[in-house]
Amino acid sequence: MSNIEDIVDSLENKISKVLHKLESLKQANTKLKEALQESEMKLQEQDKQMESWEEKYEALKMAKAILGSDDNKRETKLKINTLIRDIDHCISQLSE
Repeated sequence: MSNIEDIVDSLENKISKVLHKLESLKQANTKLKEALQESEMKLQEQDKQMESWEEKYEALKMAKAILGSDDNKRETKLKINTLIRDIDHCISQLSE
């Protein structure tokens, strides 16, 4: 009879350890999910900042090209022609 009691005690002990391990893994999983969510939010914020900087860079490039520095004469002419075409297109849409 003692042998069966030892087996039952051993099983209870092992089940208790497994349940404790399960609970600790659940807690670790929750912490990891929170960290992942935080990292994803930071990544989205950095993506927004990068898009903002790219827009500013393109605006700066266009402004520099429009200023007509000697280095960018060809690019300046192309930008001006593009702007003129855009304005002409807008005018034609307004007149319709």
